[in-house]
Amino acid sequence: MAVPDRDWPQHGRTTAEQRYSPLTQIDTHTVGRLGLAWYQDFDTFRGQEGTPLVVDGVMYVTTNWSKVEALNAATGAVLWRYDPRVPGNVAAKGCCDTVNRGAAYWEGRVYIGTFDGRLIALDARTGHQLWSVNTIPAEASLGGIRSYTIDGAPRVAKGVVMIGNGGAEFGARGFVSGFDGRTGALKWRFYTVPAPGNRPDGAASDTVLAQKAYRTWSPTGAWTRSGGGGTVWDSIVYDPQTDLVFLGVGNGSPWSYKVRSNGVGSNLFLGSIVAIRPETGEYVWHFQETPMDQWDFTASQPMMVLDLTIGGVRRHLLAQAPKNGFFYLLDAASGEFVSAIPYTFLNWADGVDPLTGRPRVVPDALWSLTGQTWMGIPGSLGGHNWAPMAYSPRTGYVYIPAQQLPEPFKSEKDFHLHAMGVNLGIDMAGLPDVPAVIAAVTSGVKGWLEAWDPVAGKVAFRVEHDTAWNGGVLATAGDLVFQGLATGGFEAYNARTGAVLYHFDAHTGIVAPPISYAVDGRQYVAVEAGWGGVFPLMGGALARYRNPGINHSRLLVFALDGHARLPAETRTGQLPTPITQTADQAQVPAGYDLYQHYCLACHGDNAVGGGVLPDLRFSGALASSDAFNAVVARGALTAYGMVGFSSVLAAQDVEKIRQFLISRAVARQAAETGKK
Repeated sequence: MAVPDRDWPQHGRTTAEQRYSPLTQIDTHTVGRLGLAWYQDFDTFRGQEGTPLVVDGVMYVTTNWSKVEALNAATGAVLWRYDPRVPGNVAAKGCCDTVNRGAAYWEGRVYIGTFDGRLIALDARTGHQLWSVNTIPAEASLGGIRSYTIDGAPRVAKGVVMIGNGGAEFGARGFVSGFDGRTGALKWRFYTVPAPGNRPDGAASDTVLAQKAYRTWSPTGAWTRSGGGGTVWDSIVYDPQTDLVFLGVGNGSPWSYKVRSNGVGSNLFLGSIVAIRPETGEYVWHFQETPMDQWDFTASQPMMVLDLTIGGVRRHLLAQAPKNGFFYLLDAASGEFVSAIPYTFLNWADGVDPLTGRPRVVPDALWSLTGQTWMGIPGSLGGHNWAPMAYSPRTGYVYIPAQQLPEPFKSEKDFHLHAMGVNLGIDMAGLPDVPAVIAAVTSGVKGWLEAWDPVAGKVAFRVEHDTAWNGGVLATAGDLVFQGLATGGFEAYNARTGAVLYHFDAHTGIVAPPISYAVDGRQYVAVEAGWGGVFPLMGGALARYRNPGINHSRLLVFALDGHARLPAETRTGQLPTPITQTADQAQVPAGYDLYQHYCLACHGDNAVGGGVLPDLRFSGALASSDAFNAVVARGALTAYGMVGFSSVLAAQDVEKIRQFLISRAVARQAAETGKK
């Protein structure tokens, strides 16, 4: 069914997920008149990654903690709100904030996946809950080790609502489930990693896992306890022309290939695109982009369907720019390899086999096998992460929010699975708190908007940004490309040249992708603002680079001759609490190690916050062991997402973490005093 030009009813606007709007009222000539038409503040300072949907003048927005609201798309008037009441303690099960990337719409229903693993159907007119199902089967958990979350947007095909999950960093076995859109009944489940001992699951994936996947894993690796990973945490695309659903499969659990699979096998279907049937979950084909994954090179990044003329032949293709740095074109019907060309600098491979597309991995990059440190480019955050790319049929370019974030990979000594915290199998030592070292590493951190010509297989132009982790992209028939920036801007570019045509100070970093729609003949561009995600949380000093650490979560909506104004800045970041204690240096090294395993994922590398969640060097709780223990061990702030760790950390361990944080607070205070 054709999508009306005025609407944005699906995650990528149409099933092709090209994120292209045919609206032309805002174009290269009129964009100078663009202004803020209206905005709405959200009820949190946390990150926002959602794609709003617009159907018949109503906007459906999802926000942090999996909340949903319906708005008048022309005025911002609230029609209804829905809060699934996700328990605060679930925050500890996710690597990358309690974000939500969007809803799905089908036949008067809005579907939302919640961070605690539910899929919920709402009446689009009233917001009334129609049904709710737990997407995580009871057998998926193993001794409390595995963690499952949902932050991706569901997709609907032929009345089947499909959703995957996250959790590979903590320990999880990936799968995607299909539910009846009307009743919520489970129709099928497809696992992306085999079960230990080749055990069948009674799932649509049983045959292919037994015949193709199991033999690509060591039968005794740590994957048999951690789940193996392969979570489909973001991209799911349905193509009506081939009647196929494409699943973007994630990384291994743990990251270390040697630990995970004893250094044996390609580990299907990690780092793969898998095609299945929407009504049954039946396997059709797969293509593995990153065999032997040990760099967190997921294939979960956004995919799109393109019709391109390659070598004089018109072809129906699936396109993706995943983390590993290659831009892939595959035949959408068969999965046949067409091309894989680097869209950014990479050093882990020196190309791909021209017939199979299998990467030629550089021997030194196999860090888990060599035992040596590997400085990888891309690092685990990839040359492109989840922020959606866009395609303009007018220019023929794919616009990629690209980045460079080098990362050292080194094997962890004495690896064991943690019941809480990350399970990566890598050395968690952080970036040294030395200005010269930070400056040297920071110099390698880059971000840019890239116009990629998929036919020519080369970059057409780049728009350089100040840093990495910028927002998703929108292309329009007005020959414009819109993107939000980590440094707090929202910009429009000439789609043919990259020239900056519009800039708006959003007062906060933007990572979410924009959309465009029209109501009563007036075109709007909307984007969720709110600095967040894995880089601001875990990146520490790098995430703060050129980002002020100020965060506002709100929806921004633009139109020609818009005259709304954002309020003056009222929040200038977390204020430090003066520290009077001195750290027990004997406990600091052990406290550092514990912090890096249990706390880094939310509070930043080496205890340097990224401007989203509290920077623990500023915490008043450091003054009292009882107050600190109440929060860290007993979970006094569980309702806000800070779960208690008493089940995995003894009282003396909690105190060691406090002593490490005191040492970091003292160092920060001394550095600040020295500047004055």
